[in-house]
Parts: sequence; C-alpha cells; structure tokens
Amino acid sequence: MSLTDMAIARIRELIQSGELQPGSKLPPEQQLATELGLSRNLMREAVKALAVSRVLEIRRGDGTYVTTLEPALLLEGLGSAVELLQSDTLLELTEVRRLFEPVATGVAATRISAAQLGEVERHLDAMRESRDDPERLNAHDAAFHREVIAATGNRTLATLLEGISSRTLRARIWRGMVDDDVADRTVQEHEAIFDALCGRDAALAQAAALMHVTTTERWLREHMLAD
Repeated sequence: MSLTDMAIARIRELIQSGELQPGSKLPPEQQLATELGLSRNLMREAVKALAVSRVLEIRRGDGTYVTTLEPALLLEGLGSAVELLQSDTLLELTEVRRLFEPVATGVAATRISAAQLGEVERHLDAMRESRDDPERLNAHDAAFHREVIAATGNRTLATLLEGISSRTLRARIWRGMVDDDVADRTVQEHEAIFDALCGRDAALAQAAALMHVTTTERWLREHMLAD
C-alpha cells in the first residue's frame, strides 16, 4: 500500500466509524494531517483522490465536505466503465444482470404503485410504436426497466442495475437484435413483464424478466462472441 493509499484509508476510517458524517465539513487540512500523523502533501493527495471518487467534495473558498454518500453518487462511474468492456466481459455482465434483474422485478411486483405502473405502461406503449425505430425503441426499453427497478425502493440495487444496463450497452446489443428481426418478440417479452406487474404476481414477474434477460444473453453467446 502506498503512502497515499494509507492516507485515503485513514480518512475512510473516519467516515466509516461515523466520526465524519455525510455532509459534514472536514477539519482544516493542516489540523487533519496532524491528527492523522500524515504530511500535508499526503493529505492533499488523499483528499483529491476521494473527491474524484465522490466521497469528498472540495468547495473552493469554503473547505472540504463529506458528500451525501448516496449510492447514485458513489456508483455513478459504473456505467462509464461498463461501456468500455469487451465482448467476453459483456457476457459476464449479462450473467450478473440475469442474477439480479429478475429477482428485482419480482420484488417490484409487490411494491409498485399505480403511478409507477402507469409510467411503465407509457414506455411499453412507446416501444410498441417504435418497432421500426431502434434508437427510440432502445431508449424506452431502458426506461421501462429503470421504472420497474425503481419500484423496488432499493436505491443501491437500482444504481447497480442502471450501471450494468447503460444506454450504450443496450444500444450495442439492440442493434444486433434488430438485425435479427426480433423487435416483436422483445416487445412481447416486455408485455409479459408488465402483465405480471399488473397482477402483483412476483413469481410470474420474475419468470418473465428471466426469460427476457436470457434472450439477450443467448444472442450475445451466438453472435457477439462469434465475431
């Protein structure tokens, strides 16, 4: 572990122990460095690194604060990383999605509100009208799943799944699926998910979502990895 990594670990310990709460202001740089037994330069480097990872926020002329530490903030870089993954890793990522998304969809079936169902239906209607417009279809496909997962009320899960189901990843997969003329089948899969959500049937919603994700995974195995 480098000296900078050690400095980062010290600050993280203060946050994890509750000494530094979300939204709280850090002591002045020199004071904190002295308290932790670190040089001022090391402290400065550690603060910069934690600011990049959105753990800390540097406010010019005011000081350094602990961020809200919300999942959406700390995990927001996941989507950008996903976009850079190669074909073999994309398959692993799809397997992760298969493990999480169907279960999350089942949970959503027991928690989704009427207003949230209305939003899901709105995106489904848009998908039906966009069979010949891959870009628009892809956008509403992603939004459909985003609304479903948001209905779980689990912000960490929603952020993780949003990261691995980023628009770029969906677009890359969707282009190939459109080439294979499976738009109608994909819309049908979303209709099955929606019907299960309307029926508040967790088991059926989970099964429908599993079928949908498995279709994508199968396409990846048969086409993208064969290139």
